[in-house]
Amino acid sequence: MRGPRLASVVVFVHDHDASADFYQELLNMEVTVRTATAALLVGHNGFQVYLRAVGPHAPHPAGHVGAQYVIWTADGLDDFQRCERVLRARSGHVYTRQAEGFTLLEGMDPSGLPVLVAYPGPDEVARLEIIARYYV
Repeated sequence: MRGPRLASVVVFVHDHDASADFYQELLNMEVTVRTATAALLVGHNGFQVYLRAVGPHAPHPAGHVGAQYVIWTADGLDDFQRCERVLRARSGHVYTRQAEGFTLLEGMDPSGLPVLVAYPGPDEVARLEIIARYYV
């Protein structure tokens, strides 16, 4: 028995329309539902991203209890490079760092939330270290 797998993530954002457009382009997902305060994006593998608008001044305090980052894995090198182009076009600050056998790309979404994309994924290269950025 492998246990449950992650099926969805809920992200509170400042503007769900701007965020839906951003994540749709970055993650190649389809917006399947959009309301006045929320959007649902679905990926080709069925993974879901729920975006919930909480207003333009809602804080996102780092270091509090709860999930801090969602790290995506690019589908291949071409996809990783595409993600980097999207982040560089849409995010003011984009960082790339090399780790033990993989590369981690970091930018910001329209709400200023960190967006991380790795390649290759943990199913291809085992993670043998904890990156200091995860503690911030």
